[in-house]
Amino acid sequence: MAARVRKAVFPVAGLGTRFLPATKAMPKEMLTVVDRPLIQHVVDEAMEAGIEHFIFVTSRNKSAIEAHFNRQVELEQALAARGKTHELEALKKDLPAPGSTSFTRQQEPLGLGHAVWCARELVGNEPFALLLPDVLVQTQGKGCLAQMLDAYGEHGGNIVAVEPVPDDQVKNYGVVSIGGEGDGRVLPIDGMVEKPKPGTAPSNLTILGRYILQPEIFGLLSAQEKGAGGEIQLTDAMLALLKRQPFYALRYEGRTFDCGSKVGFLTANVAYALARPDLRDAITAEIKKLI
Repeated sequence: MAARVRKAVFPVAGLGTRFLPATKAMPKEMLTVVDRPLIQHVVDEAMEAGIEHFIFVTSRNKSAIEAHFNRQVELEQALAARGKTHELEALKKDLPAPGSTSFTRQQEPLGLGHAVWCARELVGNEPFALLLPDVLVQTQGKGCLAQMLDAYGEHGGNIVAVEPVPDDQVKNYGVVSIGGEGDGRVLPIDGMVEKPKPGTAPSNLTILGRYILQPEIFGLLSAQEKGAGGEIQLTDAMLALLKRQPFYALRYEGRTFDCGSKVGFLTANVAYALARPDLRDAITAEIKKLI
């Protein structure tokens, strides 16, 4: 039986330069999609999946993230005094349990692989989930990570969420090579390539930004070997681990929004607003006026 996944890592050390000047003083992960910060949406996904320990890899000027996942007693007292019980309960519901959050620093911007490596002592010798906060996945039922954990419970190994994209867009993503038919949704991976040249991609299945990884990945990342862009690449370490352990691609059910881009971020705001019964009609009317 596969070891249980209890911990999730959230790399939140990036500078967010594509959203300047909005991110000059505010972490990009605190930009809001409707009325919830990006990082809250992703933590919600992990909480829904049953994750018990939330590990944030931060950098300087990210204190707002730690404050967001802490209690604000004065605010709670003010809400209680004004009878705003709904808002108060919503704040409490969003918080992970006491003692279930940890924060560690990535002191240099050396890439995603390095950010994951910085969480090694907090993760320990057990499998863990990795969720990129730039990526939101909107689903009708189970969240993306919950779907991945179902696949992990059946297959074990390492799980990577993937989605198909048009062939002319494959060059912009990490792409997996499939080594068999699997069951249609969970497919064995026999290779990966980062941003393949046009016409060379092994498939159109791109890596989404959700992973379940075994702890042996840390030993491979400890070599601190730099890859593309002079950064320590997670994909390089996964390729090395693939020689020792099985990897599976999950074709999850849901829609992805790349909130690292302005268009993806704005689209996510519209999509999440349209999914809210209290906002759907009003936002639809306003969109019609703009169009």
